[in-house]
Amino acid sequence: MKLVSYWDHTAATPEPSYGAVVGESIVDLATPAVRTLREALTTEGIDGISRRLAKKGPAEGISLSNVKLLPPITEPHKILCVGLNYLLHAKEANLPVPTRPSVFVRFSSSFVGHEEPVLLPAESEQFDYEAEIAVIIGRRARRVSEAEAMQVVAGYSCMAENSIRDWQRHSNQATPGKNFVGTGAFGPWLVTPDEAPVPEEMTVAGRLNGETVQHDSGANMIFSIPQIIAYLSTFTELLPGDVIATGTPAGVGMSRKPQRYLREGDVFEVAISGLGELRNPVRNGF
Repeated sequence: MKLVSYWDHTAATPEPSYGAVVGESIVDLATPAVRTLREALTTEGIDGISRRLAKKGPAEGISLSNVKLLPPITEPHKILCVGLNYLLHAKEANLPVPTRPSVFVRFSSSFVGHEEPVLLPAESEQFDYEAEIAVIIGRRARRVSEAEAMQVVAGYSCMAENSIRDWQRHSNQATPGKNFVGTGAFGPWLVTPDEAPVPEEMTVAGRLNGETVQHDSGANMIFSIPQIIAYLSTFTELLPGDVIATGTPAGVGMSRKPQRYLREGDVFEVAISGLGELRNPVRNGF
C-alpha cells in the first residue's frame, strides 16, 4: 500500500485525513475515532489498515489533484536522525567513519509535505540539501534485536533532511541547524514493505534543479536499518508512527567546490527507487 496524510480542498469542512493511494485517487480511511495515520498504526497496524482498504469501493476515491499532501506522519512522537551513515559522505566531510550511529532529533514543525516550499531562514545562507530514506515504525519496540528489527517497520518514505550548516556548527550538537521551521520535507507517501524493495536495493538520488547531485545505494550505509533500529530501541521505546532518517549520501552542497547551497527559486527532489519522488521548491522564509 501507499498511505498518505492529506488535506482535501474540496470537502465541505476541510480537515486533515489519511488514506491509501489507488491509481490517481486516494481512498479515505479515517474514522471519527481514528483521524490520523499515526493513530491507525497504533490502534490496528498495517494489517488492519489493509483489511479496511479491501472493504472500500473504487467509487470512494478522491482525486490526488484535489488534495494537499502532508508529511505521511503528521505528528510523530519522535523523529530520530542518523548522521554520517554513508562512507563517501563521511569522507567528503573529512570526518572519521563512526563506530556507532550518530543520532540527533528533529521536530515535526521542521518538515513540510510534497510540493510544499521548504523555507530558507533569514538567518543563514547555508541551507543545504540531504536526500534520505525514511523508515516509519509500525509497532512498539524496545530492545529489539537486529534479527527482529524489520518486523517493526510499517514502511518507507522519501525525506529531504536538509540542514542549516552554520547553525549546525554552533556547537557539537546538530539540533539548531536541523530544526528551523519548514526546512525539511517528507513524503509523498508511506510505502509498505510488501510493495517496496529491500533497503539494500534502494537507490537514493538527490536532484537540484533537475541535475543529479547525490546518488548512492542503501547497500552502502555504514549502519544498516536493522542495526539502526536495534541501537535506537536500546535507549528509547520506538512507537508506531515514529520516523527514522537513515543518513544522506555524498554530494551535499557544503562539500562541493564551489559550495552550492539552496537559494530561493531552486527545486530539490528526492528520488528513491520503489518509493517515488519528493519535490519541493525553495522559498525565502521568516
